[in-house]
Amino acid sequence: MTVPAEVLPTRELVARAAALAASGERVLLGLAGAPGAGKSTLAAALVRALGDAVVAVPMDGFHLADPVLDRLGLRHRKGAPETFDAAGYVHLLRRLRAREDDVVYAPVFVRAQEHALAGALAVPRDVPLVLTEGNYLLSDGAFAPVRGLLDACWYLDPDPALRRARLVSRHVRHGRSPADAEAWVAGSDDANAALVDATRARADLVVRVADR
Repeated sequence: MTVPAEVLPTRELVARAAALAASGERVLLGLAGAPGAGKSTLAAALVRALGDAVVAVPMDGFHLADPVLDRLGLRHRKGAPETFDAAGYVHLLRRLRAREDDVVYAPVFVRAQEHALAGALAVPRDVPLVLTEGNYLLSDGAFAPVRGLLDACWYLDPDPALRRARLVSRHVRHGRSPADAEAWVAGSDDANAALVDATRARADLVVRVADR
């Protein structure tokens, strides 16, 4: 049975994240959802609201590089679970939970260039809330350890038509023709979205952001 979404405004989600940051411990909060669900947008809103109390560490920094995908024959499936370094991402989350290092450096994905940049994001030990967002935080297989490393995980569930329109617009902005963007969304993105949607019941909160 599909878990229904709660409709909540961003300010309510900010308040919930602030309460996690005020716990006195290092807390890892995940934002999961299909491609185009608005994960990065919500993460940015939480960072703006909470300032130095939070650092956002996206899963997308663990995309395999295009030459690797070409060698593996997976370029056409970019964004699928097997096109990420899941073990590297899990290792990073374990380091962030352990809070043993003065600073942990994480990679980020540069969408305009379609590649990850190593060591681009600093996570100091004194930051109480680490926010991580990505498609497969609640998935099985190589990503299975992730759920146990998160103190909480929210699943974003926007209107499906809006989500797909966002994706088409994103692909066009980054160089695809409208026709190619539509085809990619209907193929790879929709296939990945179906995988992600099957994991929603594992989230602590399934939410549709009311003010989007």
